[in-house]
Amino acid sequence: MKQILVFILLATLLCWFMFAPVYKHIIIVRQAVLQKEVDYLLEIGANGRHGYINSAMIQDSRDRMEERGFIPEDLIYIVETTTGIGGTDASTPVWRGAGLRLHMTYPYHRLFVIDQLVGITVPAASNRMGASGMKMSEYVP
Repeated sequence: MKQILVFILLATLLCWFMFAPVYKHIIIVRQAVLQKEVDYLLEIGANGRHGYINSAMIQDSRDRMEERGFIPEDLIYIVETTTGIGGTDASTPVWRGAGLRLHMTYPYHRLFVIDQLVGITVPAASNRMGASGMKMSEYVP
């Protein structure tokens, strides 16, 4: 009986050591893709022709993120400005010198299940990883 228990514990630890680096890289890559998308949206949204990040840009972003393996419905985009105006309306763009801020989040889902099996405290599946950035608008009417 002791040998079976030792075998099960050893097999569990072996699996954890083998697969832990793999899913940790998934988290790192997801975080990097989120940050890259935030930077791209800010670059497009704060350029001299736009001054906003509207729903069409966000939908295009969701489509790009879906191609990279994200679930589009789980992505949350929060657009703010330093002046207090919305930042999402094309009829009232953010003028040059004001900041356009974007915060984007995505849930962890069940990436930490393996850690939980070996007794490590893990974040809840509903917790979210996020990326954010701010760029000064270059829009001049």
